[in-house]
Amino acid sequence: MPPKPAATSSKEVEEARAKMKARFDAVRTGGKGTARRTKRSKHTSHAADDKQLQAQLKRLGVNGIPGIEEVNMFMENGSVIHFSGPKVQASVSANTYVISGHSETKRLEELLPGIINQLGPDNLMNLKRIAETFSAGSGKPGEGADEDIPDIGENFEDVSNK
Repeated sequence: MPPKPAATSSKEVEEARAKMKARFDAVRTGGKGTARRTKRSKHTSHAADDKQLQAQLKRLGVNGIPGIEEVNMFMENGSVIHFSGPKVQASVSANTYVISGHSETKRLEELLPGIINQLGPDNLMNLKRIAETFSAGSGKPGEGADEDIPDIGENFEDVSNK
């Protein structure tokens, strides 16, 4: 079969392009109006990690401790990791304690009235620092104490001796 002669005029080229466009127009796999390719995301599940952790804890022989309302972990910088209503598990033989639940990092001052009985000798410096800042904020302690006491005109000892 002899080769076809090349199209010589631009009109023949335009007709050939239009014919090719009409032929491949129905095969189009993209462009305007087509749906986008859905991106398949890899869903990572933490359930496998949790199962492995529970299996290791079971191997250590931890037992749940009921009735614990709150747990406070004191850090060296004076902050406290506070757990409200945690799940506490312990294995005394393995010296392992597991505390799980919602935690909040708070300053020692925020929890102070209720946790004084939990403070140990290592938190004594933090307690002194809090006391110093409290006394420095209120001014001199000697002047503030006298302002609250009303002046009484007579001496109590003289009145009690009568």
